[in-house]
Amino acid sequence: MAPTAIVSYDDTLNDLDALALARVLATAGTTLTLAYVRHTTQTQRDREMLEENDAETLLARGARWLGDLDVARRVVVSASTGAGLGWLAEQEDADIVVFGSDYRTAPGHVSPQQSAVTLLEGGPVAVAIAPANYRLNGGPQFGRVGLLADPADEAAAQTAGELADQLDADVTRELRNIDLLVVGSRSEARPGYVTISARAQNAIEASTAPVLIVARAVPVRFAVQVPA
Repeated sequence: MAPTAIVSYDDTLNDLDALALARVLATAGTTLTLAYVRHTTQTQRDREMLEENDAETLLARGARWLGDLDVARRVVVSASTGAGLGWLAEQEDADIVVFGSDYRTAPGHVSPQQSAVTLLEGGPVAVAIAPANYRLNGGPQFGRVGLLADPADEAAAQTAGELADQLDADVTRELRNIDLLVVGSRSEARPGYVTISARAQNAIEASTAPVLIVARAVPVRFAVQVPA
C-alpha cells in the first residue's frame, strides 16, 4: 500500500515550500491530503459558515498550486496546529506530515516551525520539512539520499532505501551534497513515535535539502507492496 502524507497548508510562502516537497513525495508514490488547522470556532452560525468557507477556499488555492484539483482536503479545529495535524494523522492512519520551514529561515535552509517541533517531540507520525524557498527549485533532481540513524533501528535505513529506489537515487551516510536527508529517531524513543537526538537536530538545521524524520521502528514504506 502506498504511503500517505498530510500536508500542512495555510497559504503562506513557507507552506508553498511544503507543497513543493509534497510533489516530490507524490512522485515516489505518496498519496496526499492538504490540511488546514483552524484554532477557534464561531458561536454565531453565519460567522462560522463564513470561516468554514474561507478555510475551504484556502485549501482550494493550495490544490491549484499543487496542480491536483482532486487532492483530498481536510479542515481541523485545534488550539495547536501540530496537535491538530497529529490527531488527523492518527485518524487517517497517515505515514507523514509535511511542513515548510519556519518563516524566519534563510533561503535554502531547514528550520522546523513550532508546529513541526510539536511532532518531533513524541509525535505519532514521520515528519517531512522543506527548506525555505524550496518552491523555487523548479523540479529538483535526486541523486543522493542521505541517512542519519542509529544502526540498531532499521526503520530509517529501510525508508531511505525504498525512497531512493523510487527516486532513482543512491543512499549515503554522507550529510553533504545530498538531495534529501532521512533521519531516524533516537534510541530512547518509543516504537512508533518520533523523538530526535541533539545530533539529529543539528543535522536538520544544517541541512540544505528536505528532511524526513522517521518514527522509531516504523519505516515509511515507499516500495510497491505486491499482494500475496
